[in-house]
Amino acid sequence: MNEENNSRLVEILLVEDNPADVRLTKEALKDAKIVNNLSVVNDGVEAIAFLRHLDKYKTAPRPDIILLDLNLPKKDGREVLAEIKADDKLKSIPVVVLTISKAEEDILKTYKLHANCYVTKPVDLEQFLKVTKSIEDFWLGIVKLPPKGESNERRIH
Repeated sequence: MNEENNSRLVEILLVEDNPADVRLTKEALKDAKIVNNLSVVNDGVEAIAFLRHLDKYKTAPRPDIILLDLNLPKKDGREVLAEIKADDKLKSIPVVVLTISKAEEDILKTYKLHANCYVTKPVDLEQFLKVTKSIEDFWLGIVKLPPKGESNERRIH
């Protein structure tokens, strides 16, 4: 278990438009060994507003990790991923693509856009909970997340 992640509140942003998947993710993370705060937005436009602290998200926490669905209304997950990874203030946040798509084209494109990993959502309830738990165990328990702060990038002059 990563002691540093275990000793602090981990902020998770879930970008998901399916209420059932949101409910299942909340349920899986509720019993997590890692203290976490799950924020949820339902489309790509809201995700960018949340991350850039716009409008109703002025006081939104900076996520330590983003769970991103690809098939979103208004702005799809690929566009959101591209914007995150092109923004110096956001690009160090790990992005886990969590989607139903098994298409090789989607997998390749998201990695080219610098996704940190690509996970296919199972349709079976028990498997979905197992996958979510695996993400939690790996990303919140084993991986050392970037330090908290507005931007984790060093400025070179």
